[in-house]
Amino acid sequence: MIASRLRVLAAACALGLSPRIAADTPPVVDAPAGAVRGEAVGSVHVFKGIPFAVPPTGARRWTPPQPVPRWTDTRDATRFGPGCVQPPSRPESIYAWDLPAMSEDCLTLNIWAPAGARQAPVFVWIHGGALSSGVGSQPMYDGARLAGQGVIVVTINYRLGVLGYLAHPALSAESPLNVSGNYGLLDQIEALRWVKRNIAAFGGEPSRVTIAGESAGGLSVMYLMAAPDARGLFARAIAQSAYMISTPELRSSPHGDIASEAAGVWLAGKLGAADLAALRAMDANAITTGAASSGWLPFGTIDGHVLPRQLVDVFDRGEQAKVPILAGFNAGEIRSLRALLPPAPADAATYDRQIRERYGNLADAFLARYPSSRIEDSMLATTRDALYGWTAERLVSTQTAAGAPSFLYYFDHGYAPAEGMGLHAFHASELPFVFGTAGNTPSRWPAIPSTPVETRLSDVMVGYWASFARDGGPGVKGQPEWKAYGSERAYMAFEDGPRPGVHLLPGMQELVEQVVCRRRASGKIPWHWNVGLASPPLPPEAAPCR
Repeated sequence: MIASRLRVLAAACALGLSPRIAADTPPVVDAPAGAVRGEAVGSVHVFKGIPFAVPPTGARRWTPPQPVPRWTDTRDATRFGPGCVQPPSRPESIYAWDLPAMSEDCLTLNIWAPAGARQAPVFVWIHGGALSSGVGSQPMYDGARLAGQGVIVVTINYRLGVLGYLAHPALSAESPLNVSGNYGLLDQIEALRWVKRNIAAFGGEPSRVTIAGESAGGLSVMYLMAAPDARGLFARAIAQSAYMISTPELRSSPHGDIASEAAGVWLAGKLGAADLAALRAMDANAITTGAASSGWLPFGTIDGHVLPRQLVDVFDRGEQAKVPILAGFNAGEIRSLRALLPPAPADAATYDRQIRERYGNLADAFLARYPSSRIEDSMLATTRDALYGWTAERLVSTQTAAGAPSFLYYFDHGYAPAEGMGLHAFHASELPFVFGTAGNTPSRWPAIPSTPVETRLSDVMVGYWASFARDGGPGVKGQPEWKAYGSERAYMAFEDGPRPGVHLLPGMQELVEQVVCRRRASGKIPWHWNVGLASPPLPPEAAPCR
């Protein structure tokens, strides 16, 4: 447990120090991993840059993470560790911010704990960034506000891009399981193991861990729910703007995806690496930027062990962790992700014709939901629903069927600077409200005004998220009841305030499910952002997939 003020005061008295001086003493925790010295920020104790795995450099590059041996000295934990190696941010992006120093020695975590915490719930945050960028120390993820609700917040780093997700036959040959890839996911699992072993020393309850993440962090949450090695390391899950897309498999190519090992061999050739030794000898930044510029994309790998099968199959078969879940998405997801959209058609007639060519006997249902009378809005909604809306509702419906309390949300809040940029409720725009960090957004992010509306909305969302981590259900005194999804298909919309409703976007879930069902049955077509005007012709109707 945290070295409380009483312990510090007792030590101070033994040294003849005054209680006032002792109260300013930095908090020290003697955890099983070793002692760490943090800093007190108001009523929250903060510990930064704690290593949870041995640095995966040199011969350790592309190997599963190994625990750090216990250290003997008290480790300074007042500075964040370096970020994992990643390409530089695009300066014009609203998500761009000044990255910290980067290194392969990046497997660290950060903790925000209420002073004097005892058996507190734990909220482990997994950052987004398409599995290729991001860091747990980003200011927007500051855990102080959630810690103020009695929740211990942990943010983690994990290997990214080619360093985190490369599969290759030579790497598989080194593995006792004859598999490769998924190193970033294994880092997340190792971080959760560290939390299980150590969080009680900080005042946390190891049996009350909630895993949470947004975008690629939400994808990671689903991977963890599907991964046998992660079973028992968490009790609840939060998936914000997650996407249950088809995932490459290690040596086969179902659903039109290139096998992960084959993609790794191709990438090694593009990088001019003759063998695994040459890959390991390459500079980390050079291999990362080279892989990104070649078009290689990081994904988890279905290897039969770390990830046993496609996510949709895991959840359909009931093989996932059957834990309570809170999941949702944003109304304007694609407004800040327009690179995912195909080119717009010349006119409404062209739009209608192309949709009918692609969707066959589902075209009428498609055009009723995404009409040619509003082409831009329809295109934005098509990709939003196929990636994020369908995933969120599929998660809560599947967990509900498994007997786990499940809660759906829809973030539909706009504010003047975002509206002026055409970014109503854009991808990740809920994050500053969830963390209570409106003043910590990147420089090009539409600035969140300090109005009573914004403040109240953030207070409410912080409260709902904290109560879910604490109790397994979101509830805030004096605010609307957030009902479980259940048979009513209940959800909570966050507009200028929380607005409960039932049956979000009628017809959306059914339509996307039919599209994915046909693609799965064909065994030849992936399901991701290749929808609407970018969709290949749908196969004929198949037997139900669920």
